[in-house]
Amino acid sequence: MSRKSSRKSFGPIMLAVLTVLLAGCSGADTEGFANASGGKHVARFVQQPWADLVVETRIATQVLDRLGYQTSAQEVSVPLAGQALSTGQADAYLGNWWPSQQSVFGKLLDDKKVAVAGTLLTGTEYAPAVPGYVTEKLGVRSLADLDKHADEFGRQILGIEPGTPGNKIISDAIAKDAYGLGDWKLVQSSTEAMLAEVTRHAAKQQPVVFLGWSPHWMTPEFKLHFLDDPKHVWPGAGEIRVLTRHGLAAEDPNLHRFLSQIRVDPDTASQWISSLDKQKKPAESVAADWIRDNPGVVRTWLNGVTSVDGKPAADVVLGKG
Repeated sequence: MSRKSSRKSFGPIMLAVLTVLLAGCSGADTEGFANASGGKHVARFVQQPWADLVVETRIATQVLDRLGYQTSAQEVSVPLAGQALSTGQADAYLGNWWPSQQSVFGKLLDDKKVAVAGTLLTGTEYAPAVPGYVTEKLGVRSLADLDKHADEFGRQILGIEPGTPGNKIISDAIAKDAYGLGDWKLVQSSTEAMLAEVTRHAAKQQPVVFLGWSPHWMTPEFKLHFLDDPKHVWPGAGEIRVLTRHGLAAEDPNLHRFLSQIRVDPDTASQWISSLDKQKKPAESVAADWIRDNPGVVRTWLNGVTSVDGKPAADVVLGKG
C-alpha cells in the first residue's frame, strides 16, 4: 500500500478529534489522515482490518499507483470511516456491508454527504451464528433458542472490533432483552481474537455463539448456522458496496468510474481471506499476484478508465499484450 505525503493536512481541531478516536482502533494511527488531503489525482481509502477488505483496498491502490494517482489507506473504525467520507477527509470505502451498516451510513446517504458508487459483491450473510455441531447437539437454529441454553453458552456472544455496527445491534438487543438475552453480554475484541476463541471452542465441541459472516473461511470450516431472527432485530447483509465522498464523481469521474466497476465474487473474497488469515501471506503480495493472474477481470474494472496522463488504464496496468 502506498502512503505518500499530500499538499495540506487536517485542521488542528479535526486532527485532535481523529487522534483520540483512532487511538481506540486496533492497528490504527493518524499518519495516513494527517498527511493525505484531497486534490486532483488523489485517492484516499478507509478500511477496517477485515482480510478481504484489506486485499481489495490493496488491489485498488496498486492499480491506481500505476495510473499515476497519489494513494493512501487508513485503518479506522466503521463510524470513523463514515465521518471521514462525510467530511471530505477520505475519498472511498470498499467495505459498506448493507444493510447491516445502515446505522452508520443511512443518514449520511440520505443527506447526500456520502454516495454509493457501486455494488462490489452480492450474496453475503452477516448475523450471529453457531458452529454446525451446536445446531446438531442442542437444536439451536434461532436467536430465540439461545436463552434456553444460557449456561452452556456462558451467557455471552462473541463480537469483533469495538465500534462495529454488528456489535451495536447485539448490544441493543441485549439492552432490550430481545429473545430473553437481557442477562447476556457481548464480548468485544477483534476479528482475529474472536475466531481464535471460536476455534478453541470448536476443538472441544463446546457451545459458542458469535458474529459470523460469509464470504469467509469460517463458514465452511465451522459449518456455520446463521441464526434465524423471527423478531427481526437483525438487519442482515445482502451486499457489499463501494462508497465515496460527496462530489467525487463530478471532481474526478475517472476515479469514480474505476471504483464503480470493481466487482468481486464470494469465492475470490474467501480465497483472499484464507491467504491472509490461514496462510499468513502479506496483503501486498496477495494483491499483486491477483492482479497478475486475473487480467481479464482487471480489464473489466478498467473499462473506459485512463491514467493521469490520458493513456488507456488497462494498457498501463497490464501491458498491451
